Amino acid sequence: MLSSGFSNLLWLIYMAMFAMAAVALVMAVIARDDAYRAADKQNKMFWTIILGITVMVNLLVPVLFLQIAGLIATIVFFVDVRPALKQVSGGGGGRRGGGSSSDGPYGPYNGGR
Repeated sequence: MLSSGFSNLLWLIYMAMFAMAAVALVMAVIARDDAYRAADKQNKMFWTIILGITVMVNLLVPVLFLQIAGLIATIVFFVDVRPALKQVSGGGGGRRGGGSSSDGPYGPYNGGR
């Protein structure tokens, strides 16, 4: 009974690691190539390959050492690379288009004055 619970927990951790790597891979592919250069990070191809290998390892090769190495790469992407890419791409604010809350689709709304 205890080993069954532990194996379920381990499977859940593996699935979470796979999901994180898959999301990071999609984010790496979506980001523009020039954003990587502007953020002074490794290029897009590097992160796409690293995160792609991580996804494949999580799917096909149940070797814990390789999965942990991939998890570290995924965490580095989320903590260091992704925020830098968002900053240089102009996606750092809470609102998608930026500006103030009184802005309309064609500029600031001034109440008809």
